[in-house]
Amino acid sequence: EPSPDQLLRVAVGLAFKRARLTHVYSILRGKDLETGQFSDERRQEQFDRLREAQSKVLNLQHWHDFMQCLRAAGYREGRMINSQTALVYTYTLYLIGRAEYHINEHDLRQVIAQWFFMSALTSRYTTSGESRMESDLGMLRDADTPEQFATRLRQNCNLALTNDYWEMTLPSDLVASGARSPLLFAYEAALVLLKAPILFSDTTVDQMLDPVLRGGVRSIDRHHLFPRGHLVTLGVTSTRDVNQIANYAYVEWSDNAQISSQSPQDYLPPLKERVSPADLGPMYRYHALPDGWEGMDYKEFLARRRELIAEVIREGYMRLTNQRESNVETAVVDIASLISGGEGDLVELKSTLRVNLHTGKPDKRMELAVLRTLAGFLNKDGGTLIVGVADDGSPVGLESDGFDNEDRMSLHLTNIVNQSMGESVWAYLHTNFDDYNEGRVLVVRCERARTAVYVKHSGETRFYLRTGPSTTQLSVDQATEYISGRFK
Repeated sequence: EPSPDQLLRVAVGLAFKRARLTHVYSILRGKDLETGQFSDERRQEQFDRLREAQSKVLNLQHWHDFMQCLRAAGYREGRMINSQTALVYTYTLYLIGRAEYHINEHDLRQVIAQWFFMSALTSRYTTSGESRMESDLGMLRDADTPEQFATRLRQNCNLALTNDYWEMTLPSDLVASGARSPLLFAYEAALVLLKAPILFSDTTVDQMLDPVLRGGVRSIDRHHLFPRGHLVTLGVTSTRDVNQIANYAYVEWSDNAQISSQSPQDYLPPLKERVSPADLGPMYRYHALPDGWEGMDYKEFLARRRELIAEVIREGYMRLTNQRESNVETAVVDIASLISGGEGDLVELKSTLRVNLHTGKPDKRMELAVLRTLAGFLNKDGGTLIVGVADDGSPVGLESDGFDNEDRMSLHLTNIVNQSMGESVWAYLHTNFDDYNEGRVLVVRCERARTAVYVKHSGETRFYLRTGPSTTQLSVDQATEYISGRFK
C-alpha cells in the first residue's frame, strides 16, 4: 500500500535516474543538472517524461508483477517487509529494467528478487537511503543493454555479500534481539526458498506463510527454543537476552502452546518421535540446530546457532541465484552416465549393502565399506554411491542383499548410518532407488559436509577421506591437520 510520496520517488527515479527529491524542483523548472542552464523547452520535456513515468508506476499490472519478484525472493507476507524504502527503490529498478531495457519477465524477476533479498538483508537503504539509491541509479546511466543492466545489479549484490560478510559480518550482526529484525525475516525467506519444513512438522514454512492457503488464521508461530520461563530459572531475565534472534524457531501454533515454559530437554523427546531419523537431520540443518543443542549452555547455544543461521541464509540466497555450494546436484541423476564413467573422485560402485557375495551371508565388513565411502565423500567434496552395481559397472541388482523390499533396505541403511555416523549427517545425504539395466539400484548422493564426519566401528572412531577412486583412513595427526584446514 504505497503512499503518494513513495510513488513520486519511484516516478522520479524512473524518469530522471535520481533519488534525491531536492533535485525534482530544479528539474521541473527546466534546469539541466549538468550545465545549470534553464529553458522552457526543457521544462516541458521534463514534465512529459515525469508524466510518462508516472503512468508506468501506477500501472497495476506492473505493481502485481513486481509483487511476484518479492515472492520469488521468499517474502510471503507484508509483515516480512521490514523496510518500505527498500521495497520502493527496488520497484524503481524493476520498472527501469522492464520499461527501458525490456528484459523478459522471467530474467527480470530473478535479478530483482536477488536485489531485494540483498537489500533487505543488509538494510541497504536504512541509513542515507537517498544517497545510496542515487549511487545505485548512477551505475545504470551508462548501461546500454539488458545484459549490462542485470550484470550491474548482480555485481553490486556480490560486492555487498562477500565471503567475509557471510562468515563474519552476518553472524556478528545476528547478536541482536527483536521479532522485527530484517535478519530474522531474511532467515524466514531463506526457509521459504529452501522449501524447509516447520520444525517437527510435515508442513513447509512456505505453505504456512502463504496468505491464500491459510486464509486469515495464522498457524505458524515463533517459538523460543529456550522458553522465557525456563531461562528465568537459569538466571537469564533481560528481554534482550531472551528474545535473541538465535533463540527463535518456527513451529506450529499448537506446538508452541503445548511447549509453554518447559526446558528443551523436557519438551524435545516427544517432538522428535514424530520425525524419522532420515528427516530429522535435514530438519535440524534448516533450523540451524547443532547436535545436542538442548543440553548446551545458553550462550554457547546462541553463538553456535548464529553461525548456522548465517549458513542457512546464505544457502537460501544461493538457491535464489541458481547457484550451489555443493558439487552434488540434488536433481535427478543420470545413473547410466555415472556408472559408465566408472569410479572416481565423485562416484563409488558397490555390489551390495550388507551381504558378502563370496559367502552369501551378511557381513559387517560390507557395511563398513559403505559407511567409509559415505564419510569419505562427506569430508571431501561430496559424491554419489550406487549400490547394486559391480566395480566394472555390470548390474548386480538389490536382490542379493536379501531385503523383503526397498523400504526395509532404506531403513537398514538409516540404522547403520545413525549408529556409526550420527543422525546429523542426514542433512547432507539424499537417497533414492532407481532403474538400471532392467534391475534396481540404491543411490546415495552426498553433499560436501560442513562439519567433520567420523565413523565409529568396533570401538574405534575413524576419519575417512575420498582420495581419487578410493577412500583412505587418515591417522590422528593427518586428520587433525586436514580438519583444521577444511572445517571451521
